[in-house]
Amino acid sequence: MTEKTTSSDRQMLKMLRFLAKGEVRLERFGSEAVALHHGTARHEIPSGLLSEAVSRGLATMAQDSASLAPAARAYLRRALAERDEAFIEQHGDITRATRDIDGRPETLRVNEAESPLASLARLKDRNGEPFLPKAALAAGEHLHADFTRAQLQPRVTASWQPRLSGRSKGERGGMADLADSAVAARTAVNRAIEAMGPELSGAALDICCFMKGLETVERERQWPVRSAKLMLRTALLALARHYNPPRRAARIQHWGEEGYRPEMETICR
Repeated sequence: MTEKTTSSDRQMLKMLRFLAKGEVRLERFGSEAVALHHGTARHEIPSGLLSEAVSRGLATMAQDSASLAPAARAYLRRALAERDEAFIEQHGDITRATRDIDGRPETLRVNEAESPLASLARLKDRNGEPFLPKAALAAGEHLHADFTRAQLQPRVTASWQPRLSGRSKGERGGMADLADSAVAARTAVNRAIEAMGPELSGAALDICCFMKGLETVERERQWPVRSAKLMLRTALLALARHYNPPRRAARIQHWGEEGYRPEMETICR
């Protein structure tokens, strides 16, 4: 696949995806067109396209049938990955950012356009300062990372328990099926919710974890317009204090002025 996908590339990709359904029956229309049939599905292509796929080792062809060659599987994966990457580059906001991965900072390519939290990071307040301080943004990303490691998205129930698949008698289920890292992450998420409180945690979960937009949150919760970002800011500031609690200064007790010593009474028996 070239950097700029051509019309013939798209035709080849579409044909190979059709062949991936299984062996297809060929219906020829003269020397210029071929119809591929798989069950009730039908796909018409130029006959030269199928011949090209055979010559490149992407397809095999008999007299009245054709099928996908093993080499085409890798071709399809690579082509689809390049197409998705091109779409993201065109419609996304790709930057490099440092994220905490299993306790270690790693530099990743991040699509900031997909996150409502990232869009809020560009907002300014009346004084020109960032609407969300760095500590609040870091807290939101920390919550999202824990939420992802806890395997709470996208299949989440009201009781915060995973949906259980069918299992035979004697097998473990529920929390016992989770890895230790996922269990620890769930504990971290629950503690974060407690730190924010029931009034604020809902907005943080909706926006940072479920990736809902501000307008969606306001509509679902029947909040006034432009109130969701204020609730989110308050929630993330509280969460930032939970993740990085301020240090308490040691209390110094003064007995008196400098040089002062209390009088001690001698007790005689």
